[in-house]
Amino acid sequence: MNRVVSPKRSVKPQRLPYVLDEQIGFILRQVSQRHAVIFARDIGADLTPTQWAALAKLAETGPCSQNRLGRLTAMDVATIKGVIDRLTARGLTETSPDPEDGRRLRVSLTRAGQQLAEKVAANAFAISRETLAPLDVRERELFVELLSKLR
Repeated sequence: MNRVVSPKRSVKPQRLPYVLDEQIGFILRQVSQRHAVIFARDIGADLTPTQWAALAKLAETGPCSQNRLGRLTAMDVATIKGVIDRLTARGLTETSPDPEDGRRLRVSLTRAGQQLAEKVAANAFAISRETLAPLDVRERELFVELLSKLR
């Protein structure tokens, strides 16, 4: 006996109270993607966001342990090690034993790294301005303040 299989009927979606477009995670991901496109297009010097974060933080704070730099830039141990290895290979950072604790690695900018950080900072400011461009000045300040509370 042959059984005829009828095609499955489309199920009409039920209206859920959860609307993806209204969820903070979804919105943040879209904003992050938009910012990433702007960053990649405008940063110059063939830098990734994590490489720029390391250069900018070293320019801001001066030499520090690789572990501390990872914490300051919100990178885990493996990520910051890879970032510093790549920056060192490009001659932008250098490492040495930490004078206070020889078990730690101290990271510092080279002269080329310092010069690049100074040169690229203007691009980084412009990237932030473009990312926030849809907002007026008051909204920008409030937006950054509110996002900072969510860290």
